[in-house]
Amino acid sequence: MGSIALDKEMTELIIYAVIFLALIGHTLMASKMYSAVHKDTSLNLHEKNDWKLKALIFPLYFWGKYKNR
Repeated sequence: MGSIALDKEMTELIIYAVIFLALIGHTLMASKMYSAVHKDTSLNLHEKNDWKLKALIFPLYFWGKYKNR
């Protein structure tokens, strides 16, 4: 009975750890893209704001789109 509760607690901790790592990765990628877009002098203000907003939503996906434009 005790080991079942321990397994459930460990599973919950692992899930939280994975979610935490995903959030940290998302934040780091968004900040990297945000910084790159901010430094790009070829974009006007509207384009910069558009890319920065996209960086907050799906940073990894839009980082590829931004690099390939």
